Amino acid sequence: MSTQATEFTVSLYLDYARRWFHGHSPLYVQWATGVANDPDLLALVAELPEPKRQPNLVFAAARYLGSGDGDFEDVRDFMLARWPEVAGTVLSHRTQTNEAGRCATLLPVLSMIAAQERRPLALIEVGPSAGLCLLPDLYSYSFDGAPPLGSGSPLLHCRTTGNPPLPTALPDIAWRAGVDLNPLDGTDPETVAWLRSLVWPGQTERLKQLDEALETLSALKSGAYGSTAGAPTLMTGDLNDRIRELVEAAPEGSVPVVFHSAVLMYLDEADRKRFAATVSAMDCRWISNEIFFVDTAGRSHESADQNSFTLALDGVPLARTGQHGAELHWLETIFGT
Repeated sequence: MSTQATEFTVSLYLDYARRWFHGHSPLYVQWATGVANDPDLLALVAELPEPKRQPNLVFAAARYLGSGDGDFEDVRDFMLARWPEVAGTVLSHRTQTNEAGRCATLLPVLSMIAAQERRPLALIEVGPSAGLCLLPDLYSYSFDGAPPLGSGSPLLHCRTTGNPPLPTALPDIAWRAGVDLNPLDGTDPETVAWLRSLVWPGQTERLKQLDEALETLSALKSGAYGSTAGAPTLMTGDLNDRIRELVEAAPEGSVPVVFHSAVLMYLDEADRKRFAATVSAMDCRWISNEIFFVDTAGRSHESADQNSFTLALDGVPLARTGQHGAELHWLETIFGT
């Protein structure tokens, strides 16, 4: 184990404790801080490939295998005793958190597009996991405590600032599709168990939303909904290799809408530029919801607020959003309403 690998891992775990877990999961703050200060666990984690050292991935693997949600000493003992299994799960799985709650921050932009285009939307998600964010018309929403919009499940709550263009109706969805390196079957019990392990300890509302969204997906696949769009079509492959194919497959008379959340961070700079160039050149709309946004020239711009995502439409930043969809802060100075 190199000194560089150890220092990187310490920095990574302390950053997650401070930046992402703080205010959302006290237990994960404790676990991440504990790993950063534990030479035995550090030695094991630092041996993983760099992209696989993510705290939320390592911790999800332990919980998936039955560590429980005890104090750091408990999970430390579990991981040290069963490290080959933990490492194997880390290597064979991804942090494909299927956060249906993000639909609350995507919905205003989807409704803007629908109003501008006056056509049904063909939703195309890159990195869709099990496809739960491809079902925004089947959920319901309450912005700032207002009466719900829609009657579906789950009911997603979102706090807003800055006078965003909140929708008065759900958009008409003509088609749902996506491409993922490892698309998931949200009706498979083992897959469901993994997705539930990815929800951070103490986040009971997120877990409830996940369970209800999975129930909605299952009902859609069984034909219980009269949705003309049907269930999502999920393809296996690299987003840069297959995005053009998906846009060209959108039904005639619809407007293709390519969108993604917390995906571009897994691409290197060259692949991000390639993706931006490809999407910008196609006849589609493009929604990005990331820790940074990539403009049409492929330049990456880091968010000024490191605890939020930047929501952008066609390369123009619109808002800052909470990482799990519970907050939407409209940037009127950049894109007024």
